[in-house]
Amino acid sequence: MNLKKWFFLFWSCMALGAVATAITGSIMQWTDQDFGFMGLEAAGFNAAMMALVGTMIGAFSQMGFFAYLTLNYIALSILRKKYLWNALQAYTTLFGLLALGYILYENRASFNNWLFWVLPVVLAAIAFTVATVKTRQTNKSAFVPTMFLMIVVTFIEAWPALGSENNASAVIFMFVPLIVCNAYQILMLHRLIKPRVEEDTAGAKAG
Repeated sequence: MNLKKWFFLFWSCMALGAVATAITGSIMQWTDQDFGFMGLEAAGFNAAMMALVGTMIGAFSQMGFFAYLTLNYIALSILRKKYLWNALQAYTTLFGLLALGYILYENRASFNNWLFWVLPVVLAAIAFTVATVKTRQTNKSAFVPTMFLMIVVTFIEAWPALGSENNASAVIFMFVPLIVCNAYQILMLHRLIKPRVEEDTAGAKAG
């Protein structure tokens, strides 16, 4: 990936985060008159401010995405066995999903009695769908890493919203744009690096 493609991914992810956050926040305000996020109350939390927060969420999502790519490179260098790294990711993914449900259950007085099982189930379903699409567009080995990114990395990125001082609307407000941005990045990655691979292959054949 060259600098031009990285900038495209960076700005497009921030723009997508702004749109997803503004739409999600507007729905949250419409359904919850007391909706607020990170100390910002609904009365002063307009669409423009939501979009601004969304750009930061998009940038945060990309930081997590590239942190995972770095972790993936280091783990493969250390373990040297791809199946070992995939097994570790699969275990961590399951643990992360259970941990998310546990945290929400522990704070169910703030997050309502349904969020602790609805959010993990929905997140797992979305992750499975994205992983299936990624697998069809690339190869079968992409399934576990995609599940790990969509569940564990999203869980870590959304950690600030999981405090007991927030409510269910704030959690959804944080999770939705992160899920959208992470899904976008993982599905765009192979499209951005594919032309270079094809050029290298063509050059090798010509040589």
